[in-house]
Amino acid sequence: MLRRFTGWHMLAAMIGFFGVIIGVNVTMATFATRTFGGVVVKNSYVASQKFNGWLADARAQERLGWSTRVQVIDRRLVVIADAAGPLAGATMRATATHPLGRLPEVPLTFHEAEPGRYVANTRLPVGRWRLRLGVERGPDRAAFVEEVTA
Repeated sequence: MLRRFTGWHMLAAMIGFFGVIIGVNVTMATFATRTFGGVVVKNSYVASQKFNGWLADARAQERLGWSTRVQVIDRRLVVIADAAGPLAGATMRATATHPLGRLPEVPLTFHEAEPGRYVANTRLPVGRWRLRLGVERGPDRAAFVEEVTA
């Protein structure tokens, strides 16, 4: 025996269809607002004015040929810096930022344990961190960004 498709059936189908869509949208919007840590740049116009300078800095850094490798040993960062051999005698500073902005930034200073091997003077709190690393030796400067887990 077949039942007729009535207006009540159509109403239930419409409520179910739009209920699923609205539920998914609310869920996604909630996840987006709870996990977004903030803005990428404070003023995009000002950032656009600095873009060519950033490109020139990147080309100058590339010509230096410096590279870094970051290790975490007992929640302490160890940076191995190379420049066709150990990069000795450099000054290294870093800022560790939580990717979602939930924990405060951690400024880090380093001492040179051996040529080309720099060890952070403080430990990082447990978690994932984005490390903005600045390396200077004489007039030469380089900046690196690394992701680490402490």
